Amino acid sequence: MSDADEFRCFIGGLAWSTSDRKLKDAFEKYGKLLEAKVVVDKFSGRSRGFGFVTFDDKEAMEEAIEAMNGIDLDGRTITVDKAQPQGSSRDDDDRHRERGRDSHRSSGGRDRDGGGRDRDGGGRDRDGGGRDRDRDRAGPYERRGSSGF
Repeated sequence: MSDADEFRCFIGGLAWSTSDRKLKDAFEKYGKLLEAKVVVDKFSGRSRGFGFVTFDDKEAMEEAIEAMNGIDLDGRTITVDKAQPQGSSRDDDDRHRERGRDSHRSSGGRDRDGGGRDRDGGGRDRDGGGRDRDRDRAGPYERRGSSGF
């Protein structure tokens, strides 16, 4: 882990109008900043609503977290916390949880909405109604003379 990661704060709940400069101005009173960056979407260039502030020492970072968490910045209540190292982000936790759900779905043989229909059809038609695929009578879309589509 590098020193820069050690003293880095995650800033969440930023207003769309908050710029790098506004972020820097809000946090520089707690110590020397190495970087203040609002994360933007790489395609649209618009803010994603969060950013990072990197301090040169631990005390400044801790003081900023204590003082700035829950305050109003540009009309929004922000959250300030110690940034997670890049390899262990909250997104990783979400992916692990999602993988657990996926394995549960596939092991149970149920479809995504939990309706109890078999994934592989299991002798049921796609609408999940439980009718045999080889039925003799026509279904609602197969009737002749309907004022159709």
